[in-house]
Amino acid sequence: MPQPLEWLDGDMPYSTAFGDHFYCREDGRAECAYVFLDGNGLPDRWADGGDFVIGELGFGTGLNFCETLRQWKAFDRPASARLHFISFELYPMERESIAKALSRWPLLDDERDALTARWPDRPQGFVTLDFDDKVRLSVACGPALENIETSEQLFDAWYLDGFAPSRNPDMWSPEIMQALHAHTNDHGTFATYAAAGFVRRNLQGAGFEVLRRPGFAGKREMLYGIKRP
Repeated sequence: MPQPLEWLDGDMPYSTAFGDHFYCREDGRAECAYVFLDGNGLPDRWADGGDFVIGELGFGTGLNFCETLRQWKAFDRPASARLHFISFELYPMERESIAKALSRWPLLDDERDALTARWPDRPQGFVTLDFDDKVRLSVACGPALENIETSEQLFDAWYLDGFAPSRNPDMWSPEIMQALHAHTNDHGTFATYAAAGFVRRNLQGAGFEVLRRPGFAGKREMLYGIKRP
């Protein structure tokens, strides 16, 4: 089912299903770089080479993937390094909406074009897109909890980017956090713009070590953390 949208300022999508923006109105790309990449110690962790698997709650416009791909291509990584980006999305966007939303950032034009050229007309089930022999994107369309629990994949880093906890509490539930922890490698990490008390408690209850730091664009704080062995 496509995401029901309204458009603000011409190219900023707003979810009418959840009553929330897809990213901060100041600069969603810069927010992604600060919260999700830097919050997970990326791109430096790619320097070790080998397979690196990122999990994401909420694919949305594909902004986080495109910014990650941009930084991946720019990083001086070993030839053995491979990236698999796996996102869990209930309402996958249509190609035209993705293209429109990402047009806000000319810096991502190459990544946007690569994504939209591969994006299916009707995304459903488990969508897998190869960008070269080093990068794969998978989007699991449907309820996140069910798809995470049945996954056999272990993840090295998580981008927790569901709509605001007050708007979409199911995406931040104890069950979701427990499923994330169970599917995270030892020393795997997470980062999120969210800082709500119940989100922090659910992450801690699942077994993550939870830390706080200043949030993006003047927000008081954000959460990040690690799965200890």
